[in-house]
Amino acid sequence: MKIWLDGGLQDTETARVSVFDHGLTVGDGIFETLKTVDGRPFALTRHLDRLTLSARGLGLPDPDHDEIRRACAAVLEANPVPLGRLRITYTGGRGPLGSDRGEHGPTLVVALGESAPRPDSTAVITVPWTRNERGALTGLKTTSYAENVVALARARADGASEALFANTVGQLCEGTGSNVFVVLDGDIHTPPLASGCLAGITRALTVQWTGAKETDLPLDVLERADEVFLTSTLRDVQAVHRVDTRELPGAPGPVTAKAMRIFEERAGHDLDP
Repeated sequence: MKIWLDGGLQDTETARVSVFDHGLTVGDGIFETLKTVDGRPFALTRHLDRLTLSARGLGLPDPDHDEIRRACAAVLEANPVPLGRLRITYTGGRGPLGSDRGEHGPTLVVALGESAPRPDSTAVITVPWTRNERGALTGLKTTSYAENVVALARARADGASEALFANTVGQLCEGTGSNVFVVLDGDIHTPPLASGCLAGITRALTVQWTGAKETDLPLDVLERADEVFLTSTLRDVQAVHRVDTRELPGAPGPVTAKAMRIFEERAGHDLDP
């Protein structure tokens, strides 16, 4: 496998990032994950725009979109896979063993892994930890992902593929790597960005294409919603058939199934919407 590291393709076995890279020592970095289909990335422009917003939120230099596009194209050409996970990682670069940044400039890595089609439905759990809707990293897609690792491990141990968080005021927020939607009386709702959730690319497209409403929702809406589904880059739109111990028989329900069809059709017609 070939990856892009700081200006060119390198073999994964020999590519090296400094042990003093700020992305490693203090989590000072950002990333984007894109779905690729037959060597073509989905929604690359939107992902690059969000990468820039995250960089500005951390005070990193704006990433060079042209370089990243070249890097993505080179990695995809070097590693042909039918369905892939393309990851762009952009860190503060080599720095001191503390929170202050160094002066060596950012590190850019683009890597690709093969992916498998997701099942139509999945199980989720809720976790006791909260998202901080007022935090310094709120809304930024950073490499400071340890709380997601912990929450996802708990979900896996319970036979689920995702863990859902409330925020500090008890409102439904998001998953470790997904946005959450609920169906109430035939209408689709999802937490607003003010809840502290990430502005997911698939979330935005789903809202745009289905007319979903952004609504403040208590966490216990999951106990009474008619349908629940997740959205993310690699899930697209995925129904939920179990929340904690509550079963949602027949998932995907009719509203979710329609949202799945709409997303598949629209995304299939335009790979960079």
